Amino acid sequence: MKVSIGVRLFLMVALSMLAVAAIGIGLVRWKLTGTPSTRVANAEQRQVDALTKQIALDYRQNEGWSFLPSVPAARMTWLQQLIASQPGNQNTGPEERAWSSTLAYRFALLDAQGYRLAGVEPRRLLIALASIDTMRRDIVVEGRTVGFVAVAKPRDPDDGLTVAFLIQQQRNLAWLAGIAAALGALAAGLVAAGFRRPIRELVRGAGRLGEARFDTRLEVRRSDELGVLADTFNRLAARLESAEQARRQWVADTSHELRTPLSVLRAQTEALHDGIRPCTRENTALLMRQIDSLDKLIDDLYALARADVGQLPYVMAQVDPCGLVRDIWSGFAAKFDAIGLRTALAAPADRVRLRGDEDRLRQAIVNLLENSARYTDVGGRVELTCVATDGAFRLQLDDTAPGVPDSLIGRLGDRFFRVESSRNREHGGAGLGLALSRQIVEAHGGTLSFAPSPLGGLRAIVSLPLED
Repeated sequence: MKVSIGVRLFLMVALSMLAVAAIGIGLVRWKLTGTPSTRVANAEQRQVDALTKQIALDYRQNEGWSFLPSVPAARMTWLQQLIASQPGNQNTGPEERAWSSTLAYRFALLDAQGYRLAGVEPRRLLIALASIDTMRRDIVVEGRTVGFVAVAKPRDPDDGLTVAFLIQQQRNLAWLAGIAAALGALAAGLVAAGFRRPIRELVRGAGRLGEARFDTRLEVRRSDELGVLADTFNRLAARLESAEQARRQWVADTSHELRTPLSVLRAQTEALHDGIRPCTRENTALLMRQIDSLDKLIDDLYALARADVGQLPYVMAQVDPCGLVRDIWSGFAAKFDAIGLRTALAAPADRVRLRGDEDRLRQAIVNLLENSARYTDVGGRVELTCVATDGAFRLQLDDTAPGVPDSLIGRLGDRFFRVESSRNREHGGAGLGLALSRQIVEAHGGTLSFAPSPLGGLRAIVSLPLED
């Protein structure tokens, strides 16, 4: 069974109040529990017996209760005078007088049906809670019981006044208990309302997120834990919205990138099939280039997808990054020279060690060099610098114009992102190489960042941790 937070808070407040009340009652019971004085108890018993006889005598003489004052408020005064007039009160000791002085406030006169005629009588709840003893005497007239005398008795003579006070104030105490319970319920309701409102909003917001409405945001109006939770919810929703937008963009871009080589293949294949173009080596070579381009795109997409879920395999071993860079650079020298780019390499001859997958690191560095080769203008320059310092290997690749606008540098490494707004393929590439390089570098505990190059083009910076 589900219990609302309001009910829980009310129960907590109620239990707290009950605990405080129980402690108070326990103290009262402990205070009122003492060693009874036999002498004092016998004295009061004799006094009660004498009062019982006196009341029986008055009843017989008046043939009923007509001797009682007609005004209920005056009956307490009558009772006090009756008790004070009992013979022997003036000759009692201090303890007996202490009992006698409060007897009128602990004394009740009842008729045969138990209806209270005069005095006060503790209610059963007060008797149970305060551990008050009671003494009752029958009023017998001509062999029949016409009423009763009831007396509330503390065990310790010093507590007679306390018991008398509790009896006199039992109605007020009941009102106070009711008011306290009502105030507790009100306080619990107010506190619960303060908690339930933001919790309801969180539940509704979570429901909207479950319906893929990732633009959902909560208004943060608090600075406590619930406010922090709402702020965390908003940040989560923003992340989910960004991820959803990225997913949609990924699907759109993937469809776009796959459509182009497939369209070229279809057009060329149809031309060959219809005899428009002859089936020559040159024409079949054109088909093979489109197939290779499509195959590379699919491989990159597969590698990125596996990297996203942490399934891109890495065979970790000791790698000399400087030696790896020199080896890759020598393989690119002919390509740079063929497209008219001047080059410069600065890599120390000292051997350093880092732990990584040599093939994956080679793939990441090759992608960076391919990017420079593809986008640097003819006659430009490409410089590669390697340095090992402060426990890290740093690779810095600079090229000349064209550069990348400052507003777009932050997007380099995003999937399918190319600086050309027209998305033309004059330079080739699907915009996945840098994204894959970043995934590989980060999988090695490193970073890949981009900045404007002093040479006028782009600077790519790879930082990888070295082995201790």
